[in-house]
Formats: sequence, structure tokens, C-alpha cells
Amino acid sequence: MKFYLDSANAHQWALPAGCPPVQGVTTNPTLVLQAGLPVSLPGYLKLVAQAGNAHLPELMLQLPRPDGREAAQWLEVLLPAALQVGVRLTIKLPCHPAWQPVLQEVRAWDVPTLLTGLSNPVQLLWARAQGARYVAPYVGRLQADGRDVWALIEACVAIQADGPQLLAASIKSADVLSRLIASGAHAVTVRPEFAASLATDPLTLAAMAQFDQDVEKSLQSV
Repeated sequence: MKFYLDSANAHQWALPAGCPPVQGVTTNPTLVLQAGLPVSLPGYLKLVAQAGNAHLPELMLQLPRPDGREAAQWLEVLLPAALQVGVRLTIKLPCHPAWQPVLQEVRAWDVPTLLTGLSNPVQLLWARAQGARYVAPYVGRLQADGRDVWALIEACVAIQADGPQLLAASIKSADVLSRLIASGAHAVTVRPEFAASLATDPLTLAAMAQFDQDVEKSLQSV
């Protein structure tokens, strides 16, 4: 399963030892704003440059407005910049028909798309019909809303063979992450601090401490 970080802050892209390799970074306007960058073409160009400096294979950028003409203008600048620094771009868009003109424009540039905020099976089938490369349900938000998130996850996994790949987002617990791995999710995106918190575990540390004690006891008895 591929592992992405959900952050536009380049200082958060380096995880501690014990974490899996990072496939790339996903962003959205909220994360860009939180990182202190403008939600603008210059701001996105800075993200592309930072991704290149960090040697990230992939960067997922969410366009800010459902404007096909603006999307074309941005892609004309962003794609060569990403190519120059060796970063593969995926364009994120909300999973909503208002964004269909932008989706069509991005596809015309032969750029992979991720439809984010997917929340029900009709949206999933629509995303498949639109040729999206990825879909991203917000697992934590769906659970907080009382939805049967695992039914939707199973549906997403079921169509991965000839449809969009599941990139599960808003992961709030290790148990949820385990279930996503077991379900066959193609990828997950997590906050850097969440990933770092699981690089070690109290139970592992307790076992290590016990091993150390027993090694000392063994040496004392020799």
C-alpha cells in the first residue's frame, strides 16, 4: 500500500526512522494556507520546487476554483516546473459535478486526477465514469457523521481493478489504518504527526525493556 503525507508544510515531510517510505504529498487549499503559503500559482510553484528538493516522487495539488480556463493556465506553468524537478503531478478536485469542466480540462492535458471528498456510492460510480485515477473518501469525517464507512471502502476496493484507485484520507487511528491495509486499499494519506506517533509503540518499548533486563540477568549469572 502506498503511503502519502497530508501536508503542504515542507518541514513536515521528513518522517522519523520506523515509518514507511513516503510516496508523495497531498495538499488542499486549507493545508496550503496553514503552511503559510498563498493559494495562488506562485504558491503552488513553490510547493513544486520544495517537492523536488525533498526528492518526493509525487505531489497532489488541489486546484482552488472550478474554472476550466484558469486550470489550463495553471497547468501550462505547473507541468513544466514539475517535470524540471522530477516530480509527478496529480491534480485533486472535489468530487462534485460543478468541477466537471475542470476535470475535463485536466484530462485533456493527460494529467492524472484525484476526486476528493467522495462520500457515497453514486459519487464513486460518477468518478469512475469520469476516468478519475484516484478517489479519496474522508474516512474520519464519514465515521464522525455516523456513516457505514466500511461499506464504501469495500465498494472502492472492488472497482480498483478497472476503475479509480482508493486513496483513503482522514485516518485517525492505527486500527483504521490496519483495516484499510487488510481491505486492500491502494493508498492512504495521513497527517505527518500521526505517522510519526506510530513509528514506535509502548508495547514494543516494554518488550525491549524486558529483553534488556533478561540479558543483564543472564550475564550476571554467568
